[in-house]
Amino acid sequence: MRRLLASAALALTLSLQPAAAADKLTVLLDWFVNPDHAPLIVARDAGLFAAEGLDVELIAPADPSAPPRLVAAGQADVAVSYQPQLHLSVKEGLPIVRFATLVETPLNTVMALDGGAVKSLADLKGKKIGYSVAGFEDAVLGAMLETAGLKLADVTLINVNFALTTALVSGEVDAVVGGFRNFEATELELAGKKGRAFFPEENGVPAYDELIFVAAKAKASDPRLPRFVHAVEKATLWMKNHPAEAWAMVEKSDGKLADELNRRAFFDTLPRFADRPGALDTGRTERLAAFLKARGLLDTLPPVESYAIAVK
Repeated sequence: MRRLLASAALALTLSLQPAAAADKLTVLLDWFVNPDHAPLIVARDAGLFAAEGLDVELIAPADPSAPPRLVAAGQADVAVSYQPQLHLSVKEGLPIVRFATLVETPLNTVMALDGGAVKSLADLKGKKIGYSVAGFEDAVLGAMLETAGLKLADVTLINVNFALTTALVSGEVDAVVGGFRNFEATELELAGKKGRAFFPEENGVPAYDELIFVAAKAKASDPRLPRFVHAVEKATLWMKNHPAEAWAMVEKSDGKLADELNRRAFFDTLPRFADRPGALDTGRTERLAAFLKARGLLDTLPPVESYAIAVK
């Protein structure tokens, strides 16, 4: 009965919205569709984008690194990206701007198997650590090791591509950096193992937004963007008020999501979605930029307003 009432309430809210000609908006995801994109799925399938006069198309990229470049080139309107990647893209001269947040906490971890030899970061000395992408993950790992009196030279880094869980379970590596706390941790449990996670924001790395929305700098004042953000905010708040109904909508949207791993990932990610996606924490953004510069990934610290804006 509660599910019916919640769905009816949402439908009533949408029915009261004024009709308007829909403006097309293309959104490039950061990866294949997964529970990290739940607010976008709900906003689309519950008619919240339509209520804002938007016809939003969600597209999974062939190359996960391409969306910011494609947006900068005008081949799409919005891209889902990562806050650390934003800073590196700006360094490369990519004319993009962050205008909203999707997931407002780090998801990244350093992860080992529970019950194994690694019980603390100090135990990583002399161990093999798997990674997928060099750059930011190296900076995160280096900073975390320093809190335990270690350096990157004290460990052996092994590129395992995106097979983080497999490499850890098989014993190919002793730990991995880059495993998400809302996905790989559950993947380990479903494989009959338990992970021990060490969190960057508790070990020398400033907190940051994991997933953000970016647009071309030339489109920073595009009137479609505030409407897009408003719909995502409404979807996020509705999901948090009606989690079971929200998961049912996400699960129904794509048969590939209808399994235990994605169900648990959805509920683990739910509290991490930004309640105020259009807000901008300038100080937090500056702290991450300073961290990246200190780790040698940035040469300068441009003003935050040159690459990040708030949407009202």
